[in-house]
Amino acid sequence: MSLGLIGRKIGMTRIFSENGESLPVTVLDVSHNYISQIKKPETDGYFAVQVSFGKRRASRVSKSEAGHFAKAGLEAGSRLREFRVVSEELDNYQSGNAIEISIFEIGQKIDVTGTTIGKGYAGTIKRHHFSSNRASHGNSKAHRKPGSIGMAQDPGRVFPGKRMSGRLGGVRRTTQNLEILRIDVERSLLLVKGAIPGSKGNEVLIRPSIKHAQLAIEEKNGKKVNA
Repeated sequence: MSLGLIGRKIGMTRIFSENGESLPVTVLDVSHNYISQIKKPETDGYFAVQVSFGKRRASRVSKSEAGHFAKAGLEAGSRLREFRVVSEELDNYQSGNAIEISIFEIGQKIDVTGTTIGKGYAGTIKRHHFSSNRASHGNSKAHRKPGSIGMAQDPGRVFPGKRMSGRLGGVRRTTQNLEILRIDVERSLLLVKGAIPGSKGNEVLIRPSIKHAQLAIEEKNGKKVNA
């Protein structure tokens, strides 16, 4: 459990390492991250930091939301997210303060959550990576068909969850263990190695890698860690 940031996917580019290697990176804008609320067990039942991201016109904000942001002394944000933290971390945060990009460092592993690109209605080959049927030699109008989906008289039905045609994409996904290659402090940009879910302009959730945190805990406790 640790504090993260909300960002916006700008797009992809590439950078070159010191030895000339070309590395694909995704650029994330993490500006305008502010603490809108501190949650404690006495009032909310758990420890958490609520983060506001972006800006929103006052005419688009309800009265209850406007009061919530006004209590923290903030402009209305476009997105609110909570990050569970341990009690010792709450002393470092205060409602209304900005969250700096310095909470991350170059080389750190992170998990990025976003909504994948929607691809509309798709068949079984594109959606589930089924193999196609024969292209010739007696095949007639069944090149990309899923084939038989039913069974014999027993049980005589199609079970729920059968992999069939349907809507592809547009779901929430997390890519784990991505590496931060560069940090632009002046423009609040993170350059992350590899691709992340979502289209350009989509909002994403950036958190420290949970798997690397678990490995650090196991190493600290003296447990054997399998590489």
